[in-house]
Amino acid sequence: MISQETIVALASPSGAGAIAVIRLSGKEAISLAESVFQSVSGKSISKQKTHTIHLGHIVEDGKIFDQVLLSLFKNPNSYTGEDVVEISCHGSTYIQQQIIQLLLRKGCRMAQAGEFTLRAFLNGKLDLSQAEAVADLISSDNEASHQIAMQQMRGGFSNEISKLREELLNFASLIELELDFAEEDVEFADRTQFSELLNRIEFVLKRLIDSFAVGNVIKNGIPVAIVGEPNVGKSTLLNALLNEERAIVSEIAGTTRDTIEDELTIGGIGFRFIDTAGIRETKDVVESIGIKKTFEKIEQAQVVIYLLDSSEQKADGSLKTNISEIEKIKNQFPLKPLIIIGNKVDRLSNEDVSSLKSQIENILLLSAKQKEGIDDLKKQLLSFVNTGALRNNETIVTNTRHYDSLLKALEEIQKVKFGMQSNLSSDLMAIDIKQALYYFGEITGEVTNDELLGNIFANFCIGK
Repeated sequence: MISQETIVALASPSGAGAIAVIRLSGKEAISLAESVFQSVSGKSISKQKTHTIHLGHIVEDGKIFDQVLLSLFKNPNSYTGEDVVEISCHGSTYIQQQIIQLLLRKGCRMAQAGEFTLRAFLNGKLDLSQAEAVADLISSDNEASHQIAMQQMRGGFSNEISKLREELLNFASLIELELDFAEEDVEFADRTQFSELLNRIEFVLKRLIDSFAVGNVIKNGIPVAIVGEPNVGKSTLLNALLNEERAIVSEIAGTTRDTIEDELTIGGIGFRFIDTAGIRETKDVVESIGIKKTFEKIEQAQVVIYLLDSSEQKADGSLKTNISEIEKIKNQFPLKPLIIIGNKVDRLSNEDVSSLKSQIENILLLSAKQKEGIDDLKKQLLSFVNTGALRNNETIVTNTRHYDSLLKALEEIQKVKFGMQSNLSSDLMAIDIKQALYYFGEITGEVTNDELLGNIFANFCIGK
């Protein structure tokens, strides 16, 4: 499957910058680079040691394109396991394109998405789960997702899976051996030890499967729907949160309507705040559509914030509309965490505060403008995420493909356990064990096919 062609691509982000990095990999990477590179000291780079950097110029027919630094990585001690050359040039888009086009004319081919990492996998430099972690590391935008991707790239997840697979494979070999001596009616695999192993594998698989609930929200961010009337202070609240930990603010076009989503990081965890409308009774057709969309957004969210302007709610008990909307959310989504926030508390008297607390249970009173109560809100949001596993550096599954393979492996292990308890014949048990081994192998890449690899690496950026 490994292409013998030498590939080239821009490894740094596209566009102008201070510098750009152009990467080559393949059997002719060094000779092709040497054909366009002139060292200032007259060195021949093919004769230089691996992991060295050389100053020179990119030249064609006497024309100098740029002064560059050339980094040399000789096989097998490189990212891809092949000869790799990285050219650090000035970041002009014109210079980038001129050098890449020159290398294409010399015989390189443009790299496909993820082809450098694919070659690293095919050459045994990374297993498949580690290769996938490279893409997760590039896209990580908060501390938690970065920490998980780094752990997976270092082999934490694959080591755990490989160890279980190896132990299961040893027992599978003994059971296969029993089949060869079926007439003698002997047992090579100790059934007690095998049962203990199956219990241990089942326990680990269940823990990894359960971790996906945490891993998925850490990787993709926790969607939080904010329900509230206009001008209750949603933007002020988000700005107050952002002021503590500068994070990403983006405008995302929704599929059903345009929404503004603010993304911010709290305690290393990403939260995506989705702005929605109020949920009042109405005969207005357009407003009814808006309310329907609000419930759709609440359904997609994992946490709901109901925000009201507490300064408009005086001691006369004028909270009927808000209480009605809160009850509708609770009735329709009884299991969804709901945070009720009264903003602008700095404008209230002690009597007004007491009235609000008596009318709405567990209301969180704060002042976004004065940044009072913001830390309490952060703590409450973080309480919905089980970060214990993250703090303890446990393996957390974030990849949907891994999650699916783990579920299938668990199903096969449970079939083997049932077969043991039912005194099933060794040949039938061996089928289920092989299937479990297959799903383990799917995760780390012992079992692959072209379609699977194509789907995985198509999601990578070109140049990685």
